[in-house]
Amino acid sequence: MKSIVFFLLFCLASHAEESFLSRVDAEAIVKKQWEQTLATLRQTRAAEMEKKEIVIGDKTMRLLVREIGAAPEGGRPLVISLHGGGGTTAQVNDGQWQNQIRLYEPEGSLYIAPRAPTNTWNLWHEGHIDGLFDRLIANCIALHGVNPDKVYVMGYSAGGDGVYQIGPRMADRWASAAMMAGHPNEANPINLRNVPFSLQVGGKDAAYQRNEICQKWAEKLDTLEKVNPNSYVHFFKSYAECGHWMNRQDAVAVPWMLKFTRQPWPKAVSWYQDDIISPRLYWLSVDPAQARAGQLIEARCEGQHISLSSTDVMKLTLRLSDTLLNLDKEVRVTWNDKDVFSGKVARSAKAIEQSLSERADPSTIATALLEVRAPK
Repeated sequence: MKSIVFFLLFCLASHAEESFLSRVDAEAIVKKQWEQTLATLRQTRAAEMEKKEIVIGDKTMRLLVREIGAAPEGGRPLVISLHGGGGTTAQVNDGQWQNQIRLYEPEGSLYIAPRAPTNTWNLWHEGHIDGLFDRLIANCIALHGVNPDKVYVMGYSAGGDGVYQIGPRMADRWASAAMMAGHPNEANPINLRNVPFSLQVGGKDAAYQRNEICQKWAEKLDTLEKVNPNSYVHFFKSYAECGHWMNRQDAVAVPWMLKFTRQPWPKAVSWYQDDIISPRLYWLSVDPAQARAGQLIEARCEGQHISLSSTDVMKLTLRLSDTLLNLDKEVRVTWNDKDVFSGKVARSAKAIEQSLSERADPSTIATALLEVRAPK
């Protein structure tokens, strides 16, 4: 009987310690956990970066890498530059890849041109790309001192197709994105609320109606920016005299793009679920088993109040930190204008550990998790 009492007291003490971390304690755990994550990444990922080859499952993504100029204070920006080609031979795609590493000169950057793992028309927005890019970004943070809030994606032609798609789909990874001469297919710009987005196209680039569709996308962003001031920042340029090749004039997007820094904890998030399901975006996460293409969530944090809006999502986990709101105070959550939670949300070591296990990203580590359900 005595041993049972001691066990229960131990469990209660452990629970209290886990459930009521102070902000200082949580920050100390974040620091320690991130240092351990860095050490592990440096030990386990150095060989693949030395080989310039990332392998996940049956997909291999080869890399061409350049360090351009001196590293700025705070760490180099990482620019991931996507080659064109697409549904053609491996030889043609290899040529496009070799060209891409020479095409732009982002000053101070770690400039990487990955080789798409496939030779399909949709080579940059197949489902395996998200995981490969996540791994590449983590490797570059750990092994090349990249600033995690200065990661950019750009691409030309089929690479531009990829930026249209992967820009919104992985919006919480990018500081900004630049699309050149691509086609969006079914992509939706709604997730770009916090990602400055550049669009450039030749005025005579009529194949697949790239010129017309690019302008329509810019108009969609115009509307979104008008309705949501200080969001959906974008830059559009059509070169009337150009066809598919813009004679390098599109390089103006590079310094424009590098001006921006990622907002890892934005106060407003719009999340449209792509046909490639994502389990999280910024401070929102969902159970992948319950997610489906086309779901839309609008979320806003004002002071200690989080408001959610969605009619086709039943459950969310809010990934919280003191960067977003004050976890020492009560938090109120409403969903479609109905109260679904009111109270304090405990910081926990478990939340920190889970956040880092999902993604090696020091800027987006959650220190508290709160599951909420849609009102009946």
